[in-house]
Amino acid sequence: MTETLYGADDLTHLEGLDAVRKRPGMYIGSTDSRGVNHLVNEILDNSTDEGVAGHATRVEVILHDDGSVQVDDDGRGIPTDIHARSGLSGVELVLTRLHAGGKFGGSGYKTSGGLHGVGASAVNALARRFDVTVRRDGKVHEMSFRYGEPGVFDGPGPDAPFTPQSGLRVTGRLRAGKSTGTSIRYWHDPRYFETGAALDVEAARAKVRNTAFLVPNVTYVLTHAEGKDTYHFPNGLSDMVEYLAPSGDRPVCGTVLINGSGSYRENAADENGVMQSNVERKAEVEVALRWGTGYERTVECFTNTIRNVHGGTHRKGFERATTRALVEAVRNTRGLLKPKEDPPVLDDVLEGMTAVVHVRIPEPQFTSQTKDELSTAGITRVIQGVVEQQLRAWVDARKTKAEARTVLQKIVDAARVRLTQKQQKDAARRKTALEGASMPAKLVDCRSTGVGRSELFIVEGDSALGTARMARSAEYQALLPIRGKILNVQKANLQQVLDNAECSAIVQVLGAGSGRTFDLGTLRYGRILIMADADVDGSHIRTLLITLFARYMRPVVEAGRLFAAMPPLHKVSTKGRDPKTIYTYTQAEMESTVAKLEKSGKHVVTPVPRFKGLGEMDADELWDTTMNPATRSVRRITMQDVDAAERVLDLLMGDAVPPRRAWLIDQAARVDRDAIDA
Repeated sequence: MTETLYGADDLTHLEGLDAVRKRPGMYIGSTDSRGVNHLVNEILDNSTDEGVAGHATRVEVILHDDGSVQVDDDGRGIPTDIHARSGLSGVELVLTRLHAGGKFGGSGYKTSGGLHGVGASAVNALARRFDVTVRRDGKVHEMSFRYGEPGVFDGPGPDAPFTPQSGLRVTGRLRAGKSTGTSIRYWHDPRYFETGAALDVEAARAKVRNTAFLVPNVTYVLTHAEGKDTYHFPNGLSDMVEYLAPSGDRPVCGTVLINGSGSYRENAADENGVMQSNVERKAEVEVALRWGTGYERTVECFTNTIRNVHGGTHRKGFERATTRALVEAVRNTRGLLKPKEDPPVLDDVLEGMTAVVHVRIPEPQFTSQTKDELSTAGITRVIQGVVEQQLRAWVDARKTKAEARTVLQKIVDAARVRLTQKQQKDAARRKTALEGASMPAKLVDCRSTGVGRSELFIVEGDSALGTARMARSAEYQALLPIRGKILNVQKANLQQVLDNAECSAIVQVLGAGSGRTFDLGTLRYGRILIMADADVDGSHIRTLLITLFARYMRPVVEAGRLFAAMPPLHKVSTKGRDPKTIYTYTQAEMESTVAKLEKSGKHVVTPVPRFKGLGEMDADELWDTTMNPATRSVRRITMQDVDAAERVLDLLMGDAVPPRRAWLIDQAARVDRDAIDA
């Protein structure tokens, strides 16, 4: 047996920026398209910090056609003098050394989005070329890097000849009246990212727009292939709440603005790296919120202009404060609660709320480099105190007392609906699926009562139901026919949905409720399959049904339990010896299949039959192609990117017609007119 030796020579020490290139996901969160966008965010956040500190009034992000990204600001410019300890200029120091910057408690910034000193240097490490221009001290300074190594490029673009060379170059004088600032342009290397990873322009637009809301004294400009977007929101978070509120959701009160500050204590290292106990920190709190007539909730959280997708300690403090202040107000307001009626809870308070929570704190702590969640513990108590005090004042103020009572009534109504639905659900759970309230007469149920194998097919039309009924396996496949196109729920409220016969039947048959009270654990079937014709009308019906699930039964989609059946369009048959039957799903696939068969000497039956609808198939054909788990093809409906899915649903199915018309006109050139089923 050979013994494997393991010694000091087997250890690897990654120096400088090598660690970033070895494990890029550790520094930028991921190596997919989100990681590509995170590079932009790191550079943009540095310019934003200049605006927050009051030194910049304009930031421009340029997405060049060659894939490079440029960020310009009119701030103070990165320091260009020599750093005493390292002997490097300030520019080279912050762009080539991890954990170097002006945000470690010094006098450079009071608060900032960057705090680890990793962002810009990580971008530099993953860039084929990284150019920086600093306008400062009456001079124009320039420097370039290749994968973090300083040098000079002999020509434009990342493929130009490169000569390593350290040091900052002075390339000109700053003309009188010309603003100071920093300009950075980089070309990231796709080799460090997954295949197909690319910059998401819409995500970049959202980042720039959100930042403009949070820094009202700065104008942001995004230049891209389609044009130029300029963002300036002098009303700050008020404008952001108006933007985030669901379209068509009428407000029941004006936007409530909350501003305040407070202090907290934490252990922190001083400038010499020595840990100090009970260091006092000051936090600034800014909140804007309002309630609408709907039940959807939107609470966005930010720390030093950085979006915290998963919230964190500031959201926890906000939710505690709103619940305590408003539930207390409900109890103290005569005529709202009936005797022995349960008080509202957090879900009732948040129903219909659109809110933005923004805190500014020195040296915030996050759960990761991507800053998705704030973990600074002391901020919970600070924001709770500020929000609770000012919400109580809003409820009691003479000017806002009437609209505050309207909000309190809405909260009480939400609590009553929640409790009623809970009682109904509890009653339904005490009965078996078949012993409960009568199911729609048109439901053709299966014999299996377990969800492990059971399937519900939502079938387009009664004619298809007849064939599906003969084709199905009655042991585990249930059928629910719907009549034509259901209600477009993107334009309707929950009451209208429940009043619609087709939508109500689907909700009733699934048995798990709807909206925010939907309980995936009580769903009666393991899979739901939308089975519509393979034509344009069938596609429209599928879209309407997917919208219903995405809006009012979203956990089904998130759990991967919603599918679209794929019935074929054509039946290609051959005759003679060894006859074959092949089902195809598009015109191109049919023509290709016919050509291959004829080329191999087969005699194809012509004309090739085309199924106009599910009802035209016989039971065996429908079973083999669409219902048999062993031979069928289905598409799983997913919602991996919730924000993108919401935007698409709102664009295609929402109330606003002009954006949809503009999109259809813009996308018209992509339509294959020969494939239109008309």
